[in-house]
Amino acid sequence: MTLRLDVDILNTIRIGHVPGGHRSIAPILGGEFEGERLKGKVIPGGADWVLTRSDGSFIIDVRLVLETDDGALIYLTYQGRFLGEDTALTDLAAGKTLDPSRYSLAMTAKFECGVERYYWLNSVIAVGVGEQSGFSPTYSIYVIG
Repeated sequence: MTLRLDVDILNTIRIGHVPGGHRSIAPILGGEFEGERLKGKVIPGGADWVLTRSDGSFIIDVRLVLETDDGALIYLTYQGRFLGEDTALTDLAAGKTLDPSRYSLAMTAKFECGVERYYWLNSVIAVGVGEQSGFSPTYSIYVIG
């Protein structure tokens, strides 16, 4: 499936320097998703708990609620990393759209759903790759196994 997020970079909470790097929390305003078996919107209120490491890479930890077009709620959590050359990281911090050849954004995802028709999601392990458009990523997510 494809997942597009609207990140609220202006209201990012900056925790500061912690043992692993610099911690910040970026709220998710919404977005949408679509795949062969799923389609709907991202409910506002999720966030990305970002850790910026000393090498400039980002460790991402995202938690979201998805709502399908037929009203089912799905909890999605994914972890991953953003790696890029120094100039790509500087451009990203300035909100610029990056050429995908300048960075790598990858993640692993898990889903939870209590609606019977979507129980199959509870056993899914997925991986994804993303592209940044300013601060808002779009992921292509693939089921493994």
